[in-house]
Amino acid sequence: MSRFAHPAGDRHAEMLPQERPPQAPADLNRINPAIWPRTSSRTDGALTVGGVDVRDLAREHGTPLYVIDEDDVRSRMRDYATAFAGSEVHYAGKAFLCKEIVRWLIDEGLGLDVASNGELAVALSVGFPPERITMHGNNKSTAELTRALEAGVGIIVVDSFDEIARLGYLAEQHGKRPKVMVRVTTGVEAHTHEFIATAHDDQKFGLSLSSGAAAEAVRRILALPQLQLVGLHSHIGSQIVDTAGFEVAARRLAGLLVQIKEEHGVVLPELDLGGGYGIAYVDDDAAPDIKELADGLREIVTKVCADAGLPVPRLTVEPGRTIVGPGGITLYEVGTIKDVEGLRTYVSIDGGMSDNVRTALYGAEYTAVLASRASDAPPMLSRLVGKHCESGDIIVRDFHLPSDLAPGDLIAVAATGAYCRSLASNYNYLPRPAVVAVSGGTSRVIVRGETEEDLLRGQL
Repeated sequence: MSRFAHPAGDRHAEMLPQERPPQAPADLNRINPAIWPRTSSRTDGALTVGGVDVRDLAREHGTPLYVIDEDDVRSRMRDYATAFAGSEVHYAGKAFLCKEIVRWLIDEGLGLDVASNGELAVALSVGFPPERITMHGNNKSTAELTRALEAGVGIIVVDSFDEIARLGYLAEQHGKRPKVMVRVTTGVEAHTHEFIATAHDDQKFGLSLSSGAAAEAVRRILALPQLQLVGLHSHIGSQIVDTAGFEVAARRLAGLLVQIKEEHGVVLPELDLGGGYGIAYVDDDAAPDIKELADGLREIVTKVCADAGLPVPRLTVEPGRTIVGPGGITLYEVGTIKDVEGLRTYVSIDGGMSDNVRTALYGAEYTAVLASRASDAPPMLSRLVGKHCESGDIIVRDFHLPSDLAPGDLIAVAATGAYCRSLASNYNYLPRPAVVAVSGGTSRVIVRGETEEDLLRGQL
């Protein structure tokens, strides 16, 4: 039975689902290296990341606080560059994007995917090479397409018939001939949450392979001399931990490549299989090894193209979460502690769904620990909740904390580097927290935390 909804529907929402709380871990102080940033450890009982004590971070920068382990993120960028040597690696900026992240991408030689004018503006503001940018989006505006053309964005992934016509017109007006890919919905559904599975036909992204819409999109693009078709794009979902779905998607894309060759005499040189690779959020989660993932995807593409009698196209992948997710943590201060007899203890922190909406949105799971000290107290079944006016304002649904937890203690939540800051809001007029990067025993702000003045700015 689902923990999140009654099987008879929302009219029966007053009937609570059966709870199966997790077993308490043997060591409440453990920092699992598969989940926490690579430089994490405990020093004198307190959590340190990048050589910086979280108590010092809280004193200097306040809480809530997003903390990014620079060495962890850069090392994962290098892991991808090495594993996918000879292919293209484009970081999916939607996971978390700011000027400093873009600078790291420049240093490490990766490309970048953007999905809006704002994301493109961040990249261009620090001199990211536009030819290494791919523009995504299911509803790109005229302004966004115009800016992409003027900037010289490397590839625009077209998502609809309307966009093909719009882009063809704009390209002619600006005297440009952009490279484009067709986003294809292959019908491969990743085993993930409904809202992050993106390759089945009944959703907003892409052009359906099974209905013939993708093939028609190819015809329309090839009929426009203003557009240069270079490949096909597919993205089957998020938090994927094996390559099985990619193999099915690649085979279906290969079938379309064959059709394009037979119908138009055109051999497309590029194939983008997207991203969506998973990370470990809790102890039972598996995360793919990057080298094994790269070898597996290359083997899949090589084999399906050989079977189809096609030359092997240049492969592109779009990791986001696996680069920035594990290197980020969120730091909170405990406020009130409320014991609900016979059920659990509610631990309220000074943030909540405004800085991490993923639990409320997807039913996401996280690992959290008492971070400001170690404790040998017995475990206490807990629910980590925020301060917002929503009963669904939950960060960690069920986990264990030491029973001597007290107001003022610091709680750290692991693996929050991806999507938490990107999805952050000002619900209840809470300012969005700062983002600090840590490395070599020092910290620096890379995104300034908002103030009340920021919240009021723009209001008349």
